[in-house]
Amino acid sequence: MLELYQSEGCPHSAKVREKLSELGVSCVVHNPRLPGDEGGDVTNEVTYGELTASGEDQIPYLVDTERGVTMYESDDIVEYLAEHYE
Repeated sequence: MLELYQSEGCPHSAKVREKLSELGVSCVVHNPRLPGDEGGDVTNEVTYGELTASGEDQIPYLVDTERGVTMYESDDIVEYLAEHYE
């Protein structure tokens, strides 16, 4: 299962959502906080806690539970999705 921690107003998150849509890949989307360079307002305490459990407060953040992979950085995520889900 893929899980994407993201924010609707974040252009980097949009890039990842577009790739997922292009590939026809389903995922669970979490919106833990609003976008912002220093971290926007928290909108969901539970998913925000999951996001920051790794020690980072950065979106987008992808979790691929089937492969045991977690990653940040939209370009890296898009490349990963193309490599493993195309």
